[in-house]
Amino acid sequence: MAARRRPRLPRPARAAARALAAVDVLRRGRARAAGRARGAGRPHLSARTAREAARPPIPAEIKVLVGSAFVIAIGFGLVAPVLPAYARSFDVGVAAASVVVSAFAFFRLVFAPAGGALVSRLGERPVYLTGLLLVAASSLATAFAQSYAQLLVFRGLGGIGSTMFTVSAMALLVRLAPPTIRGRVSSAYASSFLIGGMLGPVLGGLLAGLGLRVPFIAYAVALVVAATVVGVRLSSARLRPDGSGPVKAPMRVREALGHSAYRAALASGFANGWCNFGVRVAVLPQFAVVVHDDTWVAGVALALAALGTALTLQVAGRVADSVGRRPLVLVGLVVTALGLGLIGLSGDLVTLLALSALSGVGAGLVNPGQQATVADVVGSDRAGGTVLGTFQMAQDGGAILGPVLVGLVADRWGFGYAFGVTALVSLLAVLPWLVATETLGEEPRPGLAG
Repeated sequence: MAARRRPRLPRPARAAARALAAVDVLRRGRARAAGRARGAGRPHLSARTAREAARPPIPAEIKVLVGSAFVIAIGFGLVAPVLPAYARSFDVGVAAASVVVSAFAFFRLVFAPAGGALVSRLGERPVYLTGLLLVAASSLATAFAQSYAQLLVFRGLGGIGSTMFTVSAMALLVRLAPPTIRGRVSSAYASSFLIGGMLGPVLGGLLAGLGLRVPFIAYAVALVVAATVVGVRLSSARLRPDGSGPVKAPMRVREALGHSAYRAALASGFANGWCNFGVRVAVLPQFAVVVHDDTWVAGVALALAALGTALTLQVAGRVADSVGRRPLVLVGLVVTALGLGLIGLSGDLVTLLALSALSGVGAGLVNPGQQATVADVVGSDRAGGTVLGTFQMAQDGGAILGPVLVGLVADRWGFGYAFGVTALVSLLAVLPWLVATETLGEEPRPGLAG
């Protein structure tokens, strides 16, 4: 049987069908082209998303800590200029007044290991708040001290509180800062302390006109305000693992010492305390007056050093998070050695001021790198109070020991040798960093409890 033929459409109908088919082909082609365009754009979007994930913004909780550090630094600067004169008002000599100034730093140093242990046992937030309130109570008691002995005891108690909130603040930054921005966080925190420390003495000098006790009262009030704000804003922050996984044991100092980067950070911390927190603050102003017989030169030299540090910190944190911690610390230690080592040989005012600024640049390079290194070693999922306390103790030890020994060298052999010894201390700290491992991007070692 012959196959049945399909009926043929009329010519106008065939033309309309061909037109519809052409439109359909065109629509499909445009859809495929749009899909290819979207696909081509995805790598760029994913790359941008990856960059944003690698550089997240600073968390709000850390901004609260940075603001608190600014208030604390202003408060400390309020009392620093008037404390020696206040101590002398109790009919004591220069040596006894100096002991009151040193008591604060001495108790910070001695109590650092215990402060770190408290952080590991009780947690960062309660130790931080307790430390702030203890310093506030100490400052208020100092304002109403009735004898030299009371003044000495009250300032010593303030040193204990100071090391409590200093170590716990470091622990909070370790907990809350994303690993990829630890350098930026360290820079922001150090900058707030530095700027507050620069403004504080100016305000303290103005308040001293109302009486030598007034700055201590203002300091106490500022600390209570800071403690209140931090307590409220950090009340909901999660600082411990949720308990769903295995609990990691707190990191011990012996375990941290097994990491070459931590050993290097202890060395640079001691050198940084010696050079920048000790000699630069206590010895440089005396040498500045020798070079140029005007007291204003000492203040300008310190201000330029602080300015060099402040400007460098704005860049150093980002470099530490992108290039690495180790190269930043190495360069910073060498720059510090050059700046302070050559100062002792300077014989004119311009050279002295330029080298003061250079030494500040060195300090701005060292701080973010070594702070981020210690945070990398501890990690954000473990307690490490004693590890952080030991690092703080090394830095405080350098700040206390440096001015004393360098002062003895200056008295016996002159400022040239004194600053030469300071440069040598900074250069010796370079050696452990030459063999230290880079911690940027390195996962902390596991340490499970039990």
